[in-house]
Amino acid sequence: MELRQLQYFLKVAQKEHVTRAAEELHVAQSAVSRQIHQLEQELGVDLFMQKGRNLQLTPVGQLFCKRVENVLKELDRSVAEIHEFLDPELGEIRIGFPHSLGTHLIPTIVAEFRQQYPHVKFRFKQGSYHSLIKDVVSGEVDLAFISPFPDTDVHVTGDIVMTEELFAILPQNHPLADESLIRLEQLKEEKFVLFSEGYSLRPIVWQACLQAGFEPKIAFEGGETDTIRGLVAAGMGVSLLPEMALFQTNPLQPAQVRIVEPTITRTVGLIHRSDGKLPLVAHSFRTFLLGYFRLRENNTPVGN
Repeated sequence: MELRQLQYFLKVAQKEHVTRAAEELHVAQSAVSRQIHQLEQELGVDLFMQKGRNLQLTPVGQLFCKRVENVLKELDRSVAEIHEFLDPELGEIRIGFPHSLGTHLIPTIVAEFRQQYPHVKFRFKQGSYHSLIKDVVSGEVDLAFISPFPDTDVHVTGDIVMTEELFAILPQNHPLADESLIRLEQLKEEKFVLFSEGYSLRPIVWQACLQAGFEPKIAFEGGETDTIRGLVAAGMGVSLLPEMALFQTNPLQPAQVRIVEPTITRTVGLIHRSDGKLPLVAHSFRTFLLGYFRLRENNTPVGN
């Protein structure tokens, strides 16, 4: 069994078509067909079956495909580790994060890290709570910021790097917009603009409202902090957002007011796979991040 056979097999499985796979591999169609045939002969099974003009994996082909994906990912990581060992500053860091951290925090820390390691590359992936954990476990990313910190998930491990407060955001003409402090129960008659199901901020806001004695009335749902802020600023409702998501990115901005009853916070953690060893460059970045947040905690609150 050759590496080329596995690569060709995986590409055909992804494209479900020999011709399209060959075009992407920049080889002749006959070469791909020949390698797949030899692989099936060696294994003694059919990996594909015809479905119209396309090819579809057989049940055993699906099982084999999952294993091949893992093997090739591990091979890619091994090659990357060798390159990083020879020159850690030429490596790539793959990092995931929720949308609420993408406006200010991620650009800030990446810029500071690149002052020390200017040649390091970054690959970014935004996602929801569960998708970020999945990406860490599968090896799609090396590190991920996540909120709240998943302290009961055995597949990932890490550190809580900060705790940040959630603020009420209101239309600028709202009667409470000029207040310095409000109680959450004062918003019980309002329509809320919330994150969609699957985003970690939604249950935090929902539980806070229940704690304040009411169930929020949902007017709109979204998956981006910019969308939430924009809808609130346009008078479509009210919401709660963490301090990190309140940096201004456009002229249309809602008012923000601190909530005192109850005080609402979220934890933000930095996680990596429990059973995996971080690449050298990702390990250096993690060390930098832990020091960065310790320094911010001891001096200036994050977000100010």
